[in-house]
Amino acid sequence: MKKIFLVILLIMSVGINAEIKIGFVQIDQILKQAPQTAISTKKLEKEFKAKTDKLKKAIVTLQTQAKSFKKNSLTMDDKTREAKQRELQLAKIDIQRDERELKEDINLRRREEINLLQQKINVAIDILAKEQKYDLILYQGVAYTSDEVNITKGVIEALAKVK
Repeated sequence: MKKIFLVILLIMSVGINAEIKIGFVQIDQILKQAPQTAISTKKLEKEFKAKTDKLKKAIVTLQTQAKSFKKNSLTMDDKTREAKQRELQLAKIDIQRDERELKEDINLRRREEINLLQQKINVAIDILAKEQKYDLILYQGVAYTSDEVNITKGVIEALAKVK
């Protein structure tokens, strides 16, 4: 609400005859469509492929062991059955812990990549604002914008130029 009030105040202070060029950017759309997003996703997949594959292999191994235990548990004595059951349970706990750690690592790296991309988005917005002489560009807290002030596509194009 304060931002909208400030925009109205800015418009009024510039004067009735002066035109203000305003633009609006949808950050979530940029994060989905930016060329850097695809590059970042591939980079993360490559970075965590070995750990992900190792975890998948451990899950398959555990499932195979669980099937074998279920099949052979009737022929085992009580002590062996309990030992195997405990072994499977511990393996399951280890896999769950590894999975949680992997998800946390991936999320941390994803946030780092998003922060880098947001910095590039800000640079692209600055470039576009200066090139096209915008007085004000908004990207958050706006209830409605017309297509004339939505410059998201322009920012995505400018972002392709930012290195």
